[in-house]
Amino acid sequence: MTIVHKSGNIHKNSDGLSRKAIANTPYNPAYVRLKAEPQIAIEIINITDIGTEFFEEVRESYKQDKNCYILKSLLDKDCKDTALVNSPDEVWKHSHSEGRFHLFDGILYHRAKHSCCLFWTLEKVKNCAWWPSWRKEIIEYGHSCDRCQQGNKSTGKKFGLMIHVQEPKSPWEVIHIYWVTALPPSGDKICNSCLLIVFRYSKTPIFLPCHKDDTAMDTALLIWN
Repeated sequence: MTIVHKSGNIHKNSDGLSRKAIANTPYNPAYVRLKAEPQIAIEIINITDIGTEFFEEVRESYKQDKNCYILKSLLDKDCKDTALVNSPDEVWKHSHSEGRFHLFDGILYHRAKHSCCLFWTLEKVKNCAWWPSWRKEIIEYGHSCDRCQQGNKSTGKKFGLMIHVQEPKSPWEVIHIYWVTALPPSGDKICNSCLLIVFRYSKTPIFLPCHKDDTAMDTALLIWN
């Protein structure tokens, strides 16, 4: 017998109702049209360029504010000094611990809690601003943004009708194994955990008492016996 491990997702039911999602497209019978934001026509384009003197004044102004100066020092060289990390005011320290502050070309930026994905960022900018190579620069910035990558459309939540997963045709073809820990010690062997095995074919559960510190070999022997 060969046991092949397939890692599963958290809180997935181990029965015949386990399913996977279909993309939310017009070809999906349960297609839901997402509410689109109104398109705003651009009638006037104004191109401006802020001089380097302005940004230089912003950088110099950090020396006059304690919190800004500390954050710039922390982000400039990725400082790990615990005393320096705990020195800003509580609100600034909390935002820094959550990774809200970023340093780009010597300028501090604060990112909000919620961040649009790259697709919606392009859509919003398209309707309110324009400059040469704007799309290329926004895409490059989005690829360097951790929050934008987490909100990637291709890895986000999928909507639509569910389809059934193909069922196994023999009892031991597909099994699900779960650990139930933190149980009170009981029995002659003072077992404090339980190994739950569910047969996908018959939906039959098997409960095997075991120990929390059992090794992979102990688990394999338990299943084999």
